[in-house]
Amino acid sequence: MEHTPVTVWILGDQLLRTHPAIAAVEAQAGRQNTRVVLVESDARMAQMPYQRKKIVLILSAMRHYAAALRAQGYLVDEVRAPSFIEGLRRHVEQHRSQRLVTMASAEYETRRLQQNHLSQALGIPVEVLPNTQFLTGQHNPFPDAEPSQRVVMERFYRAMRRRFEVLIEPDGSPTGGEWNFDRLNRRPLPRSVAPPLPLRFEPDAITRQVMDEVEARGGEVGTATGFALAVTHAQAEAALADFITHRLAAFGPYEDAMSAVHDVLFHSMLSPYINIGLLEPLQMVQAAEEAYRTGAAPIQSVEGFVRQIIGWREYIYWQYWRLMPGLRDANAWHAMRPLPRFFWNSETDMRCLRHVIERAIATGYTHHIERLMVVCNFCLLAGIRPAEVNDWFLAHYIDAYDWVMQPNVIGMGLNADGGLTATKPYIASAAYINKMSDYCKGCRYDPKQRTGPDACPFNVLYWNFLIQHETTLRANPRLGPAVLGLARLNNAEREAITRQAEMVLGKLENREPEIKNQNQK
Repeated sequence: MEHTPVTVWILGDQLLRTHPAIAAVEAQAGRQNTRVVLVESDARMAQMPYQRKKIVLILSAMRHYAAALRAQGYLVDEVRAPSFIEGLRRHVEQHRSQRLVTMASAEYETRRLQQNHLSQALGIPVEVLPNTQFLTGQHNPFPDAEPSQRVVMERFYRAMRRRFEVLIEPDGSPTGGEWNFDRLNRRPLPRSVAPPLPLRFEPDAITRQVMDEVEARGGEVGTATGFALAVTHAQAEAALADFITHRLAAFGPYEDAMSAVHDVLFHSMLSPYINIGLLEPLQMVQAAEEAYRTGAAPIQSVEGFVRQIIGWREYIYWQYWRLMPGLRDANAWHAMRPLPRFFWNSETDMRCLRHVIERAIATGYTHHIERLMVVCNFCLLAGIRPAEVNDWFLAHYIDAYDWVMQPNVIGMGLNADGGLTATKPYIASAAYINKMSDYCKGCRYDPKQRTGPDACPFNVLYWNFLIQHETTLRANPRLGPAVLGLARLNNAEREAITRQAEMVLGKLENREPEIKNQNQK
């Protein structure tokens, strides 16, 4: 066994029950000689004015993780420092570590730090192991895809299903006879349906201490008050079981529904946990598949959930590493308006946007359709700078990390990467929001009016976007029917839409965003 002092560095979003770096060092040095360090970096936490509940989640989960490792017999050092490097340097000097082992970060900049700078900064060898939090680390369906090559998510998803044998019959066919049941999952939420609330976890002493620390900080989004998220593996597993038992069955039909009354609806709200390692992808999809096999949930709901985990999530991570480092600067639609100030205080008379932004500020969560078809839809139609929209998501959401937000917001939501992530821009008028939500009821705008003082800005901006980009949009076969609708507009109607869009956009132009990413060049 190795007796040279070796340290395992675990990042705050890598809290895996079985961590590859711990396993590797323990096999060489034994558990009693395996020293682990977790660094709470002030610089990392101050990169943006993050949602306070997200900071509480990460710090509390890290401290609980450290306590669990100590209980298992590992030597654990918790360090708060101005930066990762400073914290690691203190640890290495104090414990005379001769080697550092770590798992590759899911985020581009931190992985660059690990691979290119850490060894020189610490003066010891650094071994960076492959990241095991994503299934694409075990299987890349398209290993030779060039950055300019379009890979449709559906093809990626089916390849992952086959490789990991999820919802696959013995003859290789998809369970239920179809690969995708999305056509069945587009129902608005009836007034008579009241979704059960997700499981809440009362903060313990560790979490309460973190909440006090975070509340004392300045500049962040929202408040730590009301924090009730899982911070341990056992709690995250209980949250998964609660979703499978109480919400999965109805998840599919109401997956796209939006409600001013119910924020989570039948969604899992498990993304904060899988993104920091408290849950793992196969664990989640296998639990869902078991629910189908035992008759507890229908195929349309189970397949929809599976598609989110090993389809969308893995595809987004795969795209991130394929398109970096240029993805952040992508701006295919040449959007140049700054993010409106109401994104930071929710003071807008558009009821849908006000509700979604209020939720993001208060809870750090809105489900994926509200993110895509309300927030990103508005920002794309209004021509908001993609990097600023991306930063807003990073600041506000408890499950937001660079690897997921850049391809999901800049690529899929804003279509700013030229269609490499999504085959069409996800744009819609107020008709979609009115159909799938109760937001339009009680709003001062009329979702059925295209122009005029009461016309919904989504309508004005939608038709203006089609007019402004008609030539480009006609070249996209998936948008043909929408663009063909322009043929019904005469010149006078087009001019009226353009004039009103200028008025709507003019009210946004001089409202500079209050906060910028400190890493932004």
